[in-house]
Amino acid sequence: MDLDADPDTGDGSGILIQIPHHFFVEECQQAGFYLPEVGEYGIASIFLPQDPVARRHCGEVIESHIVENGMDLLGWRDVPINIDYVGKQARSTMPAMRHLFMGYRRLENFDQEKFERKLYITRKAIRTALQDVEGLIITSMSSRTIVYKGMLIPHQMEHFFLDLSDLRISSSIALVHTRFPTNTFPRWDLVQPFRNLAHNGEINSLRGNINWMLGRRPILASPLYDNIKEIQPVIIPRGSDSACMDNVFEFLIQSGYSLPHAMMMMVPEAWEKNPDMNPEKQAFYEFHDHLMEPWDGPASLTFTDGIRIGATLDRNGLRPSRYVVTKDDFVIMGSEVGAVDIDPENIKFKGRLQPGKMFLVDTEEGRIIDDFVTFSADLGIKVDTNPRVIKKFLSKKTNKIKIVFTTYQSGKV
Repeated sequence: MDLDADPDTGDGSGILIQIPHHFFVEECQQAGFYLPEVGEYGIASIFLPQDPVARRHCGEVIESHIVENGMDLLGWRDVPINIDYVGKQARSTMPAMRHLFMGYRRLENFDQEKFERKLYITRKAIRTALQDVEGLIITSMSSRTIVYKGMLIPHQMEHFFLDLSDLRISSSIALVHTRFPTNTFPRWDLVQPFRNLAHNGEINSLRGNINWMLGRRPILASPLYDNIKEIQPVIIPRGSDSACMDNVFEFLIQSGYSLPHAMMMMVPEAWEKNPDMNPEKQAFYEFHDHLMEPWDGPASLTFTDGIRIGATLDRNGLRPSRYVVTKDDFVIMGSEVGAVDIDPENIKFKGRLQPGKMFLVDTEEGRIIDDFVTFSADLGIKVDTNPRVIKKFLSKKTNKIKIVFTTYQSGKV
């Protein structure tokens, strides 16, 4: 779909991939600096203002926050682009695009999960410091993933972003989104995917979800943050429904919840009075109903943390999601059949998501986790998911959320 009368300006296209380490090692050497081992550095993909004075100011503030948070500045890199493959309207609002590389300073105690959280906290602090600057957005800042996106038509992506046509780029994960949220006017910063998810549909409970997150700000607490106020507000103003959902999803992941656990909290199945659901899973949903309100669609969601990638439908099930698993170990899921040409002889099996169900691929373990019969073990849900513990809590019929956060969910927000 093109925007207005400009056939070359798209609603938005983007891709999230794993950081291609060997590619960036060579690119950074050419730029005059060197990268540590894989996972021991982060990359911030940044949209910067068109005005050179504002751009310089943003760069100085970003660098100072990175140093203040105990990281080493490694270097900057201009994102190679070809402006012949972007429409006139998109070009008029196109930000400057740069990559910033940063390393973790104390490698003797290196923990990538802690490093990811440090990057998250730093990015939130930068956003707070520069919230009044138009045209600044950090589209991704991670040691695992990187996002390329813009107001482009899908076929322009590999020509506009020269990195994407480089044969040295490799990734086990590709989360791709095309078009644009239907309830917002196109903007470069709102193109999907976001930092952890992409979304097809609408979140019709959005206003309530935002208000509930604002209302619980005084009781948020976690030993994982020195000062949890530094990362507030969790939901950034002026975002689309998809952007708001990504804000909360990322917050849960960085606060200690596993990827599928966070998604099951936000997008539960239709669990009430469901005779076909096992009691343990039903108790899980009932317990978490005290913690998080459902983000109701219709919605088809794809999500990743750079290791696992998955998809789910909300309980209304009004958006299509179909998948194919090939004999040469590719897993392809999309909202449209035939998005990728596949030889029928190479198809191992195929299927579609059901309402409230989830499909998950673990790239480290090399396996597919399909609809979680053994959900607590396979999902990495670490909340003492003993059904007796959950049922004991539920039997008290309490709604004191602070008790849940500080006692039952020990170590998590």
